[in-house]
Amino acid sequence: MSSEEQLSAIKGAKVLMVGAGGIGCELLKTLALSGFQDIHIIDMDTIEVSNLNRQFLFRQSHVGQSKAKVARDAVLRFRPNISITPYHANVKESGFNVDFYKEFDVVLNGLDNLDARRHVNRLCLAADVPLVESGTTGFLGQVTVHLKGKTECYECQPKPAPKTYPVCTITSTPSKFVHCIVWAKDLLFAKLFGDKNLENDLNVRSSDATNLSEHSEDVFECRKGKDIEQYGRRIYDHVFGHNIEVALSNEETWKNRNRPRPIYSKDVFPDKLTKENGKTEKGSATDDVSAMASLGLKNPQDIWSLAENSRVFYESLRLFFLKRQKEIGNLTFDKDDQLAVEFVTAAANIRASSFGIPLHSLFEAKGIAGNIVHAVATTNAIIAGLIVIEAIKVLKKDSNSYRMTYCLEHPSKKLLLMPVEPYEPNKSCYVCSETPLSLEVNTHHSKLRDFVEKIVKAKLGMNFPVIMSGASIIYEIGEDLEEDMVAIYAANLERALSELPSPVISGTVLTIEDLQQEFSCRINIKHREEFDEEREPDGMLLSGWVEAPVDKNNNKSIGNGESTSSALSMEEIQEGEKDVEIQETSESAENVTGKKRKLSEVSKGTIPDHSGLPDESSRNQNQLEKLDVDDEDDELIISNDWESLTKKKRL
Repeated sequence: MSSEEQLSAIKGAKVLMVGAGGIGCELLKTLALSGFQDIHIIDMDTIEVSNLNRQFLFRQSHVGQSKAKVARDAVLRFRPNISITPYHANVKESGFNVDFYKEFDVVLNGLDNLDARRHVNRLCLAADVPLVESGTTGFLGQVTVHLKGKTECYECQPKPAPKTYPVCTITSTPSKFVHCIVWAKDLLFAKLFGDKNLENDLNVRSSDATNLSEHSEDVFECRKGKDIEQYGRRIYDHVFGHNIEVALSNEETWKNRNRPRPIYSKDVFPDKLTKENGKTEKGSATDDVSAMASLGLKNPQDIWSLAENSRVFYESLRLFFLKRQKEIGNLTFDKDDQLAVEFVTAAANIRASSFGIPLHSLFEAKGIAGNIVHAVATTNAIIAGLIVIEAIKVLKKDSNSYRMTYCLEHPSKKLLLMPVEPYEPNKSCYVCSETPLSLEVNTHHSKLRDFVEKIVKAKLGMNFPVIMSGASIIYEIGEDLEEDMVAIYAANLERALSELPSPVISGTVLTIEDLQQEFSCRINIKHREEFDEEREPDGMLLSGWVEAPVDKNNNKSIGNGESTSSALSMEEIQEGEKDVEIQETSESAENVTGKKRKLSEVSKGTIPDHSGLPDESSRNQNQLEKLDVDDEDDELIISNDWESLTKKKRL
């Protein structure tokens, strides 16, 4: 295609951008400067102060306003003759359906979560519209192209499960600061401020567990009119003192471990608590919504002493009950909730002090609690440029030139950008190849609600599912359902699978559809009596969604390809609009190589093996492993399976 034809294709293209954050701002700017004339952008977020250091279309005066709308206005100031249509909305809203997607020539993703990515992937497949995916985490990033029937879709390879920790480690024997963070966030914060009806493993397991459980119910209940100072002391003494004493009573546990130290309020608090700024404990006239501000602590990168953490713990607890009483009972931890972060940081540090674990600053604790790897503006800009390059190839219909491109932190064979040919669709993909899945479940004990919440919504990412057993509908969500059907489906949710009107037993094949996504899949049910509570906490196991099988004789995959997210798993390599949120990654970005290199050369050079790493590649691998170690939360998982790429079949 000549340059004139290419320019004509660009000017005549209708482009949909999803996300106006770190990548989105750079992408919108680059699209406008590259000659695109008709751009639509969807983003549900508003601008926050923390966005301003890297999302350069926004200014202080824009805080609180729609990202999509402000980005549009900013770009139109230097490209006033183009059309930019912003949508301040959730991409999963019903209006953004298959017909909506069919209006566009290409869709460009700059999203920051797995659920939305899967949703857009399925709509692009249904609409047969090319999708260009992207993600960054720190200095690492990638861009991938997904074209129905030609390249693998975003979901062609299963994403590794997030790192989890055994409950007994969290509640009884923490050894890392991340264990203390999980305890403070998922157990203590949830116990005090979350849904009171949910089960909580806060208490230390011990021979006195029964009495402890009864005691704890009284401890955590805050009756109306109760003195907040007394309540705060009681909570403090129970979780940091009494529970530690109970744990210490089990001598067997501490034979090969350092014994923790019980901490009581009388050891760190004065007889009468007062705020450092001179305001009394009852001083509710203050408008402080931050314990740090209330106590005069200014630098979030300071590591607080035990006494300071104890004061922050009490003050944040006090502010929740005095300033945000109406929210208590419905709160969940949010890394952007300053008071919640302060409470979790203080609680985690006090527990860490008890167990002899080094304390961390609020800045560090927030990163661990929110699974954050801080974003780098330059990486976002590079990735945005690569997105536009691939979008232009899509418009030129030049599928032979499509590339998955990885951005590295350190050069590998003198390259920082590593292009790889796309891989063909995975024939075992339940999304684009419609391969059935298998589910092991205790059909006598597990309820339909468990299946809907843990599998259909959490694992399969469906928003408006219709579940069928043969020709019978056993569950459906929809706005146009009649009341009697809503009541029937609600009743079904509370039934065990084997007790449904159309019993779901071993051998049953369920069909699940999402009409909004125009997506369906089948699940073969297999009854299983028992599950390991630690390793299989859901009480059910979904399988059948696998990587391409490998022919051991020639080291080539049998008909399927390597994941586009094999180097940097896309739901983990987030776009970084609020710093980068990460749950897990699969393999490192260094597991890739350029198009023109032979696989034999790759395996000996660019892709390091365990026998001897080249200097550049060694540095890359060491840095990636350092992320895994230094982040302590172990939420960033790096695979050492360097040779897997050489066993995959390209297009």
